[in-house]
Amino acid sequence: MPQRQFRQVDVFTSTPYLGNALAVVLDAEGLDEEAMLRFANWTNLAETTFVLPPTDPAADYSVRIFTTTTELPFAGHPTLGTAHAWLEAGGRPRHPGVIIQECAAGLVEVHTVGRDGEGRQQLAFLSPPLRRTGPLEADVLDWALTGLGLEAEDVVAHQWVANGPQWAVLMLRDADAVLAVEPDFVALEGLEIGVIGPHLAPGVEAAPYSQRAEDRPKGTRAELEPLLPAEDAAAFETAVRPIPADFEVRAFCPGEGMPEDPATGSLNAGIAQWMIPEGLVSPSYTVRQGTRLGRAGYLRLSEHDGGVLVAGDVVTCIEGTVGWD
Repeated sequence: MPQRQFRQVDVFTSTPYLGNALAVVLDAEGLDEEAMLRFANWTNLAETTFVLPPTDPAADYSVRIFTTTTELPFAGHPTLGTAHAWLEAGGRPRHPGVIIQECAAGLVEVHTVGRDGEGRQQLAFLSPPLRRTGPLEADVLDWALTGLGLEAEDVVAHQWVANGPQWAVLMLRDADAVLAVEPDFVALEGLEIGVIGPHLAPGVEAAPYSQRAEDRPKGTRAELEPLLPAEDAAAFETAVRPIPADFEVRAFCPGEGMPEDPATGSLNAGIAQWMIPEGLVSPSYTVRQGTRLGRAGYLRLSEHDGGVLVAGDVVTCIEGTVGWD
């Protein structure tokens, strides 16, 4: 039975088994679409990728991305995870510091952005252009509200941010509201929907989203009476307890094998492409995702060259080969 190189990696986390898993077949040349889909269905992960020689001379490799049921033109965590696995297996980009991935959505840049404390290469992908933008239609908004158990007054803004996956987004007043959502996956069937809300420093009331990023609390605790840490260290530590990230995000895709995604690059890329130009966030911010699933997804988003860089850690959990008839 022929053997092919294989990795299973965890994306958007520095701690194995707390991010978003991805299966990567590193030498997929010769496999047809039916074989790829069958294997992706068997892995039963949110996505499985297959690395192939590029057809575009500008690319370092080509990748095909499958859920358990269908092929995607682009997805975020598979982009970072595949680049990590390719580098780890000995891949060398044509241009130092930038990997060019070819996928059905076109060419996607993956930047190397330093190393973590354990020497692992950190990566960030440059978001592809949005294919659909604008506010949600009234019927789509009603669909989302019904499926998420929300009222219209719970939503401060909404938008299409489709960049491959057809993401719709609702912005809620704060992270607690995001974490409190109890989705009805049957009612949401057929809709890919994300929700986002800001983490506020303790004691700060949620404010309307007409505020600009520089007006919003970022965990500095400026509203507190000043404390003297040298005199009351315990009180100081309690008072300045940092927020876990700037925003909390959840992603629901009930038509796929995993109805809630633990860490979603494409959704967060699209949200940043909407919110940064609108002045709803600073040009660089962080996201926590997967909390309700017991995961610890963490993404860093920043404006870059007219687009958005989506950065995160990747760790390898399984390394070996897979056999094919």
